[in-house]
Amino acid sequence: MSDPEGAGHAGREPREPREPRSLYGLLAANIVSLAGTRLSMIALPWYVITSTGDAVNTGLAAFAQMTPYVLAKALAGPVVDRLGPRRVTIVAEIAGAAAIGLIPVLHAADALPFGTFLVLVALVGMASGPADGAKSAMIPAVAERAQVPLERVTGLTGTIERLASTIGAAAAGSVVAFLGAAPALAVNAVTFVFAAVIVMATAPSRYGPHTRVAGGYLGQFREGASFIWRDRLLRAIYMMTSITNLLDAATFSVLLPVWAHSSGRGPAEIGLLAAAFGAAAVAASMLAAAIGHRMPRRATYLASFLIAGAPRFIVLVLDVPLSTIVSVYVVSGFAAGFINPILGAVIFARIPADLVGRVSALGTSLAWAGVPFGGLAGGAITAAVGLSPALIILGIAYLVTTILPGLQRSWREMDRR
Repeated sequence: MSDPEGAGHAGREPREPREPRSLYGLLAANIVSLAGTRLSMIALPWYVITSTGDAVNTGLAAFAQMTPYVLAKALAGPVVDRLGPRRVTIVAEIAGAAAIGLIPVLHAADALPFGTFLVLVALVGMASGPADGAKSAMIPAVAERAQVPLERVTGLTGTIERLASTIGAAAAGSVVAFLGAAPALAVNAVTFVFAAVIVMATAPSRYGPHTRVAGGYLGQFREGASFIWRDRLLRAIYMMTSITNLLDAATFSVLLPVWAHSSGRGPAEIGLLAAAFGAAAVAASMLAAAIGHRMPRRATYLASFLIAGAPRFIVLVLDVPLSTIVSVYVVSGFAAGFINPILGAVIFARIPADLVGRVSALGTSLAWAGVPFGGLAGGAITAAVGLSPALIILGIAYLVTTILPGLQRSWREMDRR
């Protein structure tokens, strides 16, 4: 049994000194890197729409970045385990900085045709995926070195991600508006380099067991995929999050805009709901970082998804004031803020140290696999049955996808620590 108070027992080796530096470095690198990512999410499409005036080209640029991102993140897992997450993060961040930094340089030289732009955007995605996956692979070892619960580290990283999606996105929009899209991408390149420098200065050279990873690349990749397939709980979590991410993408890219337009509202109301949800989620993530390790994981998961899922869809069908809708989104956002810290702790606790890179990278990519298809699904369902039935269908789908699996016996393993 563990000794949470840190008291020694007879015959037990003394605990190693606490090393919080790597934790602080990981959090700082995530802040800087995610700030750059949010900046590129606004600057890249704005550059396309202002330089070409073509919405199709804007969508093509987004596809050119996200598809290599997901694929490279999944395929980089064996490389992370072989070379170590520190080295992969540094190389990938610098490569991403070089690719995105070329865009303003070529733009200033009037030597950036759209085809070249798409190639550079794809290279950014190919670099960002492994960089993000490698930083995620650091979490278990960082938590162990800092001697803090996994829930605290996943809660803190989740808080940073939520802040990047709210405050970070607003700040990025201001930077693009002030500097212009192309100069803002130069700032983006600087953030990636800065993240690499932080990791270089704070991350230990080795994570996990000091053993060599045996076998070739394909064998290592299959080993990670096989581990996910054999672990019923991990497999179910990744499948569930893939569907919920698809439903969320459908909601924010299609259903919310259609709802705002058809109800006589507009982009301000969409932004208000997103801000209400995001701000509440940030508060909950911070709370989860503080007390998440004391909370029952499975019960928290079930309660959080019950509140954070279907109510967001159903309230849009009802004829209620905007203040009521905002209140529902605040409560749903607060519940949602507990989900990622809990699931992240469960996932990392189940993965052997020598498989963290492969399993976490592939699993995260599986969870993101539905995102590119969310808009397509949302548009198709709305066109087929109308907005209100589409909202009800997606709300029921969210409820079934999240609650029914959590009631299965295998999900009781979530509470094992």
